[in-house]
Amino acid sequence: PRAHIPAGRAAPYENMAAPGAAALVQYVVLRGDLARSWPLGAVVAQGCHAALVQAAVLGAGSSPVTTWLHSRPSLSQAPDEAALMALAETLKQHSIDHEVWTEQPENTATCLALRPYPKDQVHQHLKKFKLLK
Repeated sequence: PRAHIPAGRAAPYENMAAPGAAALVQYVVLRGDLARSWPLGAVVAQGCHAALVQAAVLGAGSSPVTTWLHSRPSLSQAPDEAALMALAETLKQHSIDHEVWTEQPENTATCLALRPYPKDQVHQHLKKFKLLK
């Protein structure tokens, strides 16, 4: 059975090339301001949460796990929460599947993760974000 796809979202693997046919990238964007004030492991854990939720919500039943295994991760940083949320809105407007991870109980958006996409389909929206260092 296929996973439930939220209203307004396309089936996540429609129009996706087979693994190896195009460079699949899973972008994870972490908040750079948190990376300077939190332990690095805590910030990276936020990105792991977002990536796993993205896989569970949109990946279950719609594509084999090998899609994630054949994708290349890319860790970038947004300067702050406002920039992260602006990116989330841009992705939403362009129907790009993503998940914003919000840390509780603080209710703080810490990162977001996209499902694996061919790089040429999404890079234009992420190229202004520097790689995480």
